[in-house]
Amino acid sequence: MNNDLLLFATTRAVIKAEEFCRAATISVSVVAVPKDISPECGMALSVPDSYSNELVAKLSEAGIVAKIHSPATAKVSFDLLSTVEQGGCSAKLPADILIKIIEKLPKSNNPNLLVGIDTVDDAGVYKLTDEIALIETTDFFPPICSDPFEFGQIAAANALSDVFAMGGRVLTAMNLVMFPATGIPFEALGEILAGGHDKVVEAGGVIAGGHTIADYPPKYGLAVTGIVHPENVIANHQASPGEVLILSKPIGTGILVAGQRIGEAAMADYRAAIDNMKQLNRKGAEIMQKHRVRAATDITGFGLLGHAMNLARGSGLQLKIDSKKVPMLNGARKLVERGCIPGGAFKNLEYLGNSAEFSPEVVYDVKILLCDPQTSGGLLMCVKPECSQELLADLHAAGYGNAAIIGETTSTQQPPLSIY
Repeated sequence: MNNDLLLFATTRAVIKAEEFCRAATISVSVVAVPKDISPECGMALSVPDSYSNELVAKLSEAGIVAKIHSPATAKVSFDLLSTVEQGGCSAKLPADILIKIIEKLPKSNNPNLLVGIDTVDDAGVYKLTDEIALIETTDFFPPICSDPFEFGQIAAANALSDVFAMGGRVLTAMNLVMFPATGIPFEALGEILAGGHDKVVEAGGVIAGGHTIADYPPKYGLAVTGIVHPENVIANHQASPGEVLILSKPIGTGILVAGQRIGEAAMADYRAAIDNMKQLNRKGAEIMQKHRVRAATDITGFGLLGHAMNLARGSGLQLKIDSKKVPMLNGARKLVERGCIPGGAFKNLEYLGNSAEFSPEVVYDVKILLCDPQTSGGLLMCVKPECSQELLADLHAAGYGNAAIIGETTSTQQPPLSIY
C-alpha cells in the first residue's frame, strides 16, 4: 500500500488535523514535506492512499483544508505493447485446434483426478484426502498493456482466476518468466514481477519460486496451486437445466486493448478495461460457495460464447443467452462498429460453427463482442433460480458492479448455445 501526503496552509492546520485523526482513531503520521515539493508549510500528514480522499472530505467537514499530493512512483518508460501484435489471452491457440489435440491424448483412470482435461475445464482438480483437493493450473501470455507493473498484475489475476472458477482458494504460485536478455530494461522485469506479487498477495497466496528463460517478446504468468473441499468443486460439466446464468464482469477488454494499440480507444474506456482485468475473481468464488453454485467457468481467450459452449457441452444441455443483457465495457461497441476487431474474435466465432444458433436480431457487431477474447474476465455462473437475486446482490456489494443475469440453462442439447 502506498501513502499520500496531505498538505496544509499552516503548521496550526497540521496540528488540528492530527488531533482530529487521533480523536477519530485514524492512523496518520506527521512528516516533513520532501524538498522537491513547494509547500505552504513544512509539515504534512502521511496517510494510506486508499483513504486520502475520504479523510480530506472529513477534514473539510471539520473546517480543516487539506490538499492531496501523491508522490510519483518510479516507472520504467518502456512500452510493452510495442513488442507484440497480439497479447493477453488473444495470443491463445485457436480453440478448435487445441481441442482436437486434447481429444487424442490418453485419458486418466486415476479415481483421485476429479477434474482432468476431458471437459476442457479451467483447472485440474486432484483429491488428496476426504477433506482436501488440490487445484492445479497455469497461465501465461505476452503483454496486454503498456505498463510493466500493470501487465504483471493482469497476468497474475488471469492465472489466479482458474482457481477461483473452480471455487477454491489460492495457496502458492510460481512465476513463469520469458524475457529477452537484451533490448528491454531489466527494471521492466522487476516491475512485472512486483505486479504479479501484488495480486498473489491480494489473492491470499504466496510466491514460492519460479522459472525464467530468455525469449522475445516477453511473456509472464503463474503456475498456481489452490485447494477446495472435494464435495465443493465447481466445474463446467455440473450445470443442471433450469438454472440462471450470471456473468460477474463486463466483456470487451480485447477490443479496447486493440483500440488502444492503434490509438482509437478513449483513454477513460481503456483505463476501465485495465481496471476490469486487474480485478480478482476471489470474492466471486466465495460468493459462489456461499450459494452452493456447482457449475461455472471464467471467461478468457475463447470469449464469452466459446467458454459458454464448453460449459454447455460438458454438462449436456443448452445455454440460452440474452445478448441485450450481457454487460459490456463502455466504448467497445463503438470500436467494433469502426472495424477495430482483434483477430481472436474471428477465430472464436469460427470455433462456434453450428453449435451456436443466433436469432436474426443479433447483429454481426454483437456476435463479435460476444466472441471477443477476454483477459482476466469474469465468472459465468449457473445459479439456482431461488437464490439468483441474492447472489447478484452479493456480487454488486462485493465490487462487481456490472454483474448481470444474462440467460438460463435448458434441457435441450442441440444446439449447445441459443443467442437472442
